[in-house]
Amino acid sequence: MAKAQNPMTGQMSGSMANFVTTTRNGENVIRSKAFNPKDANSPAQQLQRASFKLIGDEYQSFGGIVDEGFAERPMGQTAYNQFMATNLPEAIDRSGAVPAIDYSKLLVASGSLPQVVVAEGVIDAAGIRVSYQTNVRIPKVSATDEVVLIAKTQIGELLVESQVRGADSLGTITLGYPGIQTADVKCCYLLVRSSDGSKVSKSVYVTFVP
Repeated sequence: MAKAQNPMTGQMSGSMANFVTTTRNGENVIRSKAFNPKDANSPAQQLQRASFKLIGDEYQSFGGIVDEGFAERPMGQTAYNQFMATNLPEAIDRSGAVPAIDYSKLLVASGSLPQVVVAEGVIDAAGIRVSYQTNVRIPKVSATDEVVLIAKTQIGELLVESQVRGADSLGTITLGYPGIQTADVKCCYLLVRSSDGSKVSKSVYVTFVP
């Protein structure tokens, strides 16, 4: 049974779902839990190890973006631990013969700011263009917030563009990449963060119109 001040962000110990949490040198540590210690190569254990590696690889592929996206964490909580704890239960598709990332459920950021509302995502000859509602009348939302557009290509390129939210009812952010095609994009997310970077929103998965 797990014991924690807060099961996601406070001091951790014990087991949660399919992973084990401990506190080491003042930092929370999350690791995969063996389903059957006597049979480390059971199908269930192989699936869990593969899932854990998939999420861990995703953390690495997004570089420092994830560290910024999980900025709202207490002392002793690493962005890696928070990313793993958030995405292991939700972002793995286990319906096939091998587990795979469900990018529509993956979160590259999570915090207290209201999520941005995507109005439209388009890929054209100039690059990636996403329109969003500014929603500046919602509490905690400021026109000076920074909107961040993140895209990852099939070959592993990480594309990032940012701008201030703005005060108009609708804003548009463009990530220039001449010649990019929809098939080239593995995943795309939009998020907002405060001007000082201390607060962030949950990331929103962006889909594109045909």
